[in-house]
Amino acid sequence: MRSLADEVLKGSRRALAQLLTVVENGSPGADEAIAALFPYTGNAWMIGITGAPGTGKSSLVNSLAKAYREQVKTVAIIAVDPTSPFSGGAILGDRIRMRDLSGDKGVFIRSMATRGNLGGLSRATRDAMRVLDAAGFNIILVETVGAGQSEVDIVRAAQTTIVVEAPGMGDDVQAIKAGILEIADILVVNKADRPGADNTVRGLRTMLELGHPAAKTHMLSHHGQLVRVEIANNQHENAFWMPPVIRTVATSEDRVVSGVDALIAAIVDHRRYIDENGLNNGLERQRIEIELYERLQSALMTRLQADVRASVLTDMIERIQARQIDPQHAVHLILETQKV
Repeated sequence: MRSLADEVLKGSRRALAQLLTVVENGSPGADEAIAALFPYTGNAWMIGITGAPGTGKSSLVNSLAKAYREQVKTVAIIAVDPTSPFSGGAILGDRIRMRDLSGDKGVFIRSMATRGNLGGLSRATRDAMRVLDAAGFNIILVETVGAGQSEVDIVRAAQTTIVVEAPGMGDDVQAIKAGILEIADILVVNKADRPGADNTVRGLRTMLELGHPAAKTHMLSHHGQLVRVEIANNQHENAFWMPPVIRTVATSEDRVVSGVDALIAAIVDHRRYIDENGLNNGLERQRIEIELYERLQSALMTRLQADVRASVLTDMIERIQARQIDPQHAVHLILETQKV
């Protein structure tokens, strides 16, 4: 797989597609290839686009990609599709809707299946993002599956998170309860030409003003979390990022009406905010820490499942069902037996 990684670094699209398949399937050699590419990562800006079904996320991604291409920036798109319950493969609906980008050599589109992951991102998505980063793309757009309230995982991968709403969806309060607004760096009201758009914008702004944690503290806030960092510039000591609410009509050919230019300007502002306040290192460290713990947990679980005999687990399950032992005590016994 090292040779495949080398070809990716040389700009081979065929090798890129092959390696992404290897990574998504967890095939032998995937880890080796990721390790070879890792030193070349850290240059792309990762943008996550999430939100409820029917808000027009795919159309918005399509419009964003076109606008970035006009700026002569290369764009990679990862569309995380629902997994087919029959084949385990992605349905590829988003890729079909982005058909008009297919002839542009500066755009690479990849659909990935959720494979049952409830956070809205497939388990291989972060590795795929790293491959695309190493391949030299300037912008990486990640559209998560339209599962609404379960999509907070995007924060752990993206540097700018865009939450898309639409008039008449009736999920504003639900979004607050689920923490969706708290993960937003930018809020987009798409389909803003529809009735009720003004109310949606007004409601979101009110919710942000009342509930955004940064409005009540002098600490910096990002993704709804208070980030302890050294401020690079004293004049930003009391600064905080309040997510802007941007109106868009992603399907409009009129650049002013579409709102895409305003959205890109907001992304630029957010990136500048992160840079000027010295947040980059702290946020990256948080993402790395979370990912490291997740991978460690997964590896330990895999090793434990391989080491513990099925008969031991069966016995514990039967004892728990018979109320002879509680689940937590059973876990301790298994770990003591395996000396973990």
